[in-house]
Amino acid sequence: MKALVGLVKTFEGLHTLRRDGLVYPYLCPAGHPTQGWGLLVPDMKAPPITREEADRRMEAALPAYVAQTLKLVPNLRHAPPDVLAAVSDFTFNLGAGKLRASTLRRRLLAEDWEGARHELRKWVFGGGKKLPGLVRRRAAEAALIALATGQ
Repeated sequence: MKALVGLVKTFEGLHTLRRDGLVYPYLCPAGHPTQGWGLLVPDMKAPPITREEADRRMEAALPAYVAQTLKLVPNLRHAPPDVLAAVSDFTFNLGAGKLRASTLRRRLLAEDWEGARHELRKWVFGGGKKLPGLVRRRAAEAALIALATGQ
């Protein structure tokens, strides 16, 4: 879970932390109302929260993303933990629906780690544009898989 928290915090960032020390909602690059460490909120009228609350919400949400990932790719239960962290970060970022319908999932089910790393690098678009932050995020996920699997 430590690697997953690290990925989320690195790539989501704690947006709109203002001088008053509170975290306000913002629109993510894909246009979704978001708050804290990349968690969706119903709308931009969500009340501000503290940094501690943002941390708590993110840490409370992550087990659900791990569970969604394991439901779709159950063999990751037996893979190195950092592989699960990397794929759970993908699920956190893009949702289980994207993983479900992907070639990435097929590669993971086959334990084709090299193929999975290749597939991850394709998921770098948001709002129809190639986003440098997603390029870096997918590269970090792929690198974590490579380190964990010794490839």
